[in-house]
Amino acid sequence: MTTAIKHIVFDIGSVLIHYDPHLGFADLIPDQAERDWFFKNICTHEWNLQQDRGRKWEEAENLLIEQFPDHEVHIKGFRQNWHKMVPYAYEDTVTILRQLIADGHDVTMLTNFASDTFREAQERFTFLKEPRGATVSGDVFVMKPEREIYDLHVRNFDLDPTVTLFIDDNRANIDAALEAGWQAIHFTDPANLRSDLAAYKLTV
Repeated sequence: MTTAIKHIVFDIGSVLIHYDPHLGFADLIPDQAERDWFFKNICTHEWNLQQDRGRKWEEAENLLIEQFPDHEVHIKGFRQNWHKMVPYAYEDTVTILRQLIADGHDVTMLTNFASDTFREAQERFTFLKEPRGATVSGDVFVMKPEREIYDLHVRNFDLDPTVTLFIDDNRANIDAALEAGWQAIHFTDPANLRSDLAAYKLTV
């Protein structure tokens, strides 16, 4: 790899901060099997993704409460306990992020995230304010791996895709970035990230 990278774009969830919805329901629904059923049938991954696309929480909650009125407390508990679902940052990856910024590299973020919870995350994990900026799916109503969000990020941050390096844990998001003409690293852990960055002559 000889491409001289000028822009580095980080994903957030499962790259910089930990996310596990079960942590928000450990007290609300202590039984594992019952909790699994709840996430499979009521507050599903697909339902939550629509908040990442920009749907407001009140609308999302009302939709489910109408269908499952007996589960109103648990449905509302998803947003109320969201802070428990993101308990910590991956400090080794944060160190890499900060070192890249300190070394003068242009660093931005591209994330599937609800608009309000992203701002909450920024207040809790202040390193999320250190890059030049972020494209947040909940703000722009389009999500990875849809091509539009990659092109939007390029336009908004004046990037050259051919010298832009994207870091994400989701293979589909990586493939979409490559199709958009970006360079990309499939994130698995900080040690491999350091090695992959070194291949682009980015030493951290």
